[in-house]
Amino acid sequence: MRLSTNATAPIGMSSTPRTAKRASEARSPLAAPPRMSDVAALAGVSKMTVSRVLAGRGVAAATRERVQRAIDQLGYVADAAAGALSSGRSAFAAVLVPSLASSNFSDTVRGLTAALEPHGLQLLIGDTDYDLEREERLVRSMLRHQPRCIALTGAQHTSATRELLVRAGVPVVEMWDLPALPIDAAVGFSNAKAAREMVRYLAGRGYRRIGFIGGASELDRRGLERLKGYRQEVKAQGMSERVVRLGDSPITMRHGAPALDALLQRWPDTDAVMCVSDMSAFGAIMQCRRRGLSVPADIAVAGFGNFEVAECCTPTITTISVDAYGIGTRTGETLLAALRENDGANGMPRRAMSTRTPARNSVKIDYTVIARESA
Repeated sequence: MRLSTNATAPIGMSSTPRTAKRASEARSPLAAPPRMSDVAALAGVSKMTVSRVLAGRGVAAATRERVQRAIDQLGYVADAAAGALSSGRSAFAAVLVPSLASSNFSDTVRGLTAALEPHGLQLLIGDTDYDLEREERLVRSMLRHQPRCIALTGAQHTSATRELLVRAGVPVVEMWDLPALPIDAAVGFSNAKAAREMVRYLAGRGYRRIGFIGGASELDRRGLERLKGYRQEVKAQGMSERVVRLGDSPITMRHGAPALDALLQRWPDTDAVMCVSDMSAFGAIMQCRRRGLSVPADIAVAGFGNFEVAECCTPTITTISVDAYGIGTRTGETLLAALRENDGANGMPRRAMSTRTPARNSVKIDYTVIARESA
């Protein structure tokens, strides 16, 4: 079915019934989607003028309005891939996280979206599954889409990944950790220091036989940093360490029960346990109930992350609170600032932020111990 004569009435004085007819034919349900040439014909301008309007370049206001009316009338959608090839830029921000199943990382993605989407940047998201080789493959794949900026999780990467990111020439932010020498910029906190803070809290509550349960995988670098902090602080407090590492990343509720059993089998007099996450802490508390142990009277249990389950559990879980959403928004703000710096560089290559002092490269996110019923 063809559009009515009214629907294809000329938009500007330079349009003719013939060009309107061609535009109408282009909108036939059996025809291909409208093309830039159809917009140009209906608006009575060249394809170059349409391209300039789409790119936001200087075009007379009346011409811009005429072209926009043609775009709206035809339902034309610009080819973003072609635009990226011609301009060398896309509307994508590449984001890599270890697991979208984690509410912390999904909150970070939400924060990034809130910061970047109002500025026309859409997220291209990759799930690394805590695997550095997979991260490298995803970085290679995402760079083919010419993202305007990149955010990835952690400070540990393969040498090839680091080289790819350095050579990409776009802003890069490493999230959730604070590397001494970031690739470009970093937004995060010290997991080791946060873990030490939790051990100090437990020691201040009078607990002296404090255990730690975490994953057995070497892939969860943040979990390893928390274990490192635990070990540093129990040593500083004059205590002996009690560590059980069980299960692959990501650690879930199911890991808590067998890990607690292993801990108490080896050290039955343990009076408190720090868990690598709230998920494993929940599993440990449920296992305490099965064993007839009262939390915290018989054994205190602490988590990490301030997940929703920490507030819903009975008893509620003492934990380390980190602003995961804030990590996303601050990362987005850091990327936008770098992009504005690029746009003001008159086409000159961006000076890598890694050439500046680490203090200017890093944004520290606050963490705190949330004291609840379990410890």
